[in-house]
Amino acid sequence: MLCKSSAIIIAMMIAVPAFAQTADDTKWINECVQDNKDEGAKEDVVLKYCTCMNDKMDDNENASISDWEKSHPDERKICEKEAGWR
Repeated sequence: MLCKSSAIIIAMMIAVPAFAQTADDTKWINECVQDNKDEGAKEDVVLKYCTCMNDKMDDNENASISDWEKSHPDERKICEKEAGWR
């Protein structure tokens, strides 16, 4: 039988990968949100879109999300649909 603290630690270990976003990811996502804030979508939709786009990018990518999306229309369409945009 697991003690209460062991169960909490196990739960935290399982949950961590779902939140595996780096400070760099957050920086790029926030920049994308700013770049798209006047595009007519709700803030939560823009955040979902930018997070989706960030997730599709390679970790070694140097371009901003806004620059990268211009050369990746298929990924942009997927993320627009997932976010509920347009």
